[in-house]
Amino acid sequence: MLRNDSEGRLRAPWRLLLAIALVALATVGAQSLVVALVAPSVGGDPGAAVTVVAVGLGITVAVLVAGVALDRRRLTDFGFHFGRQWWIDLVAGLALGAGLMTLIFLFELAVGWVRVVGTFRADGPFLAAVAPFVAVFVVVGVYEELLVRGYLLRNLAEGLAGPVGDRGAVALAVLGSSAIFGALHLGNPNATPVSALGITAAGVMLAAAYVTTGELAVPIGLHVTWNAFQGLAYGFPVSGLPIEASVVAVEQTGPPVATGGAFGPEAGLVGLGAVAAGTAGVVAYVRWRDGSVRVRDVTTPDLRR
Repeated sequence: MLRNDSEGRLRAPWRLLLAIALVALATVGAQSLVVALVAPSVGGDPGAAVTVVAVGLGITVAVLVAGVALDRRRLTDFGFHFGRQWWIDLVAGLALGAGLMTLIFLFELAVGWVRVVGTFRADGPFLAAVAPFVAVFVVVGVYEELLVRGYLLRNLAEGLAGPVGDRGAVALAVLGSSAIFGALHLGNPNATPVSALGITAAGVMLAAAYVTTGELAVPIGLHVTWNAFQGLAYGFPVSGLPIEASVVAVEQTGPPVATGGAFGPEAGLVGLGAVAAGTAGVVAYVRWRDGSVRVRDVTTPDLRR
């Protein structure tokens, strides 16, 4: 059957297929708009940052439309209960991402796997060079968490709850959405199967933040500053992409199996250790905040009636 009559909407597999089609259309449409509207005004290539921001905004709109039209879902059901606690959680996520990447940098510096070769590296004025990357990392952190955790993980959990029960559904949804998250990065420069596994592990960390809080605040904050401090603060590649501006310019000399090499820390053992520490940090924060850690209900949708 295509339709779940008790919920008044399509079943999860069909919702996901149509949502994927909407995301694909939004991606192509955003790229076309950049070429048609932005490129002529700047006299040529609009730049990767403009394209990424446009695509990210397009995907965000597509996911929200899918949630409203296909899922009959409220905005809050994605993980956007915009109250005081949501913003506190966001700050906690931002602090955790910055702290984890700082630990990676300090560890590699201490063991001699990275060498500082300069500071405030940029092609032109530093702030002007950094600003587009800040926009990119914010947009990427929001749209990837909304798509992979807020939409994909939740729909997988809702669809699997009947066959395998709530606990099994959440576990499979965490693993499945994280594996897809890793696979989506295989198209990045310098990507390998090992880097995909590392991104998958990072996806589990972000999913843990989502299912233990029921909100996207912690994973969004963690995602944004993990990337921003990785590239803009410490000069590491970000998921295979070199960043042309950073507070610290570094030269990596350690073994790629440990440092991640040209892909960045996620593809190395150091990154895997940071992911484990980050997952523990999420659990510790939730325990401090709530007094206990439990998996939130992500299998029962809050539908618009």
